[in-house]
Amino acid sequence: MSTFLHQAPGLDVVHERLRLEIDGTQVDLALFRRAGKYTPILFLHGWGSSKEDYVDVRLYSAFDGHSFLAYDAPGCGETWCADLSKVNIAFLVETAKAILHHFQISEFHVVGHSMGGLTALELAHSNPMSIRSFVNIKGNLASEDCFISRQIFDWEGENMDEFLNGFMLGCRQSSFFSMALYASSIRQRVQLGAIRGIFESMVQLSDNGDLLTKFLSFSFPRAFMFGEQHANLSYLSELKATGVELMEIPKSGHFPMYSNPVAMWLAIQDFIYRAESRDLSPIRQ
Repeated sequence: MSTFLHQAPGLDVVHERLRLEIDGTQVDLALFRRAGKYTPILFLHGWGSSKEDYVDVRLYSAFDGHSFLAYDAPGCGETWCADLSKVNIAFLVETAKAILHHFQISEFHVVGHSMGGLTALELAHSNPMSIRSFVNIKGNLASEDCFISRQIFDWEGENMDEFLNGFMLGCRQSSFFSMALYASSIRQRVQLGAIRGIFESMVQLSDNGDLLTKFLSFSFPRAFMFGEQHANLSYLSELKATGVELMEIPKSGHFPMYSNPVAMWLAIQDFIYRAESRDLSPIRQ
């Protein structure tokens, strides 16, 4: 009898749940992780996404020997949170700190997308000495980055289910790569009670949190990844001028992990390899 399933590398990846108390609130996190001899990599997903955005890391041989960790943020995916009204970016930062403490991770690379990129930025700002490198995948750095989250201020009602319906419709009609694909599973990845707190805090930080200055101030290796449809961001030239490595992913918009995952993973693996070896020469061909 034939089968479509075959054994894949990375079977040492552990999928588990972890119960923590964050700011007095019980959280039951869904996560996957792998032990390894090299510096751990912490992966933080974006809003409306999940830890599965990163699970293919186990299939890339360049990451052999690296430990890594990814989890569904509170308010997202399979993670349970006792009080979703408390979930905002500050709460997500405290969650990341608690997880790192639990697994006794004191130094790590961090890769964060969108909401996860903003969480990673605030996490790094609170303890920059713990970061070996930071790949920021279109995380918020300025007010112009709130094209998703700022929609919450145009919604006058309290019915988040209706808000999500309208949001999904807008995604399906978008001209950006992979937005319709993103919308197709968003109901399985978003918990309604956490939408407002996350979005409002993202906008507040983007408008008033001096995020670009924070990102530019770090001394560890930094990369900013963006799809070609975001190549007109106003701050890209300033990032490049101050030593941030720019990673433009072709045929991609806000979601390179959906539109062009091979290019995304190749860029990440090369950058982390060079950061690990402290060799920051141009990307190898």
